Amino acid sequence: MNTQNQTPPPALDKRAFTAELARLQKALPERGNPGCFNVERCENCSHCQFSTGCKNCHRCSYSTQCTGCTHCTHIERSVDCHQSSHLVDSQRCVESHYLVLCQDCAECNYCFGCVGLVRKEFHILNQPYDRKTYFARVKALKAEMGLV
Repeated sequence: MNTQNQTPPPALDKRAFTAELARLQKALPERGNPGCFNVERCENCSHCQFSTGCKNCHRCSYSTQCTGCTHCTHIERSVDCHQSSHLVDSQRCVESHYLVLCQDCAECNYCFGCVGLVRKEFHILNQPYDRKTYFARVKALKAEMGLV
């Protein structure tokens, strides 16, 4: 492309710059959900699939009513979780799996109602359980809490 014949754009002062930026922003169509497949009622998500009611998520699949999550799958009502799967009602959990009602856990598996744990598994309210007892207690708690 020959740039020698192009006229340079006029100099801009603050007012002209601000006005043109506002015009460009207004002219831009709604962003939508770029790269998404089979999403419903999602807002500002990208590269997500089979998700419903999510906001600001990226590369999530099979997610429901989540906000700000990235690289997650099979999560429900979770916020700011990353690289995790099978989370329910959890917040700010990273690289974790099968958590329910957990916050700020990292690299954890099978935790219920835990906060701030790192590299733990089979915990309820931050207390360790053997595998068999964990599943029995969680089943009873879920039934009593109506989470089944």
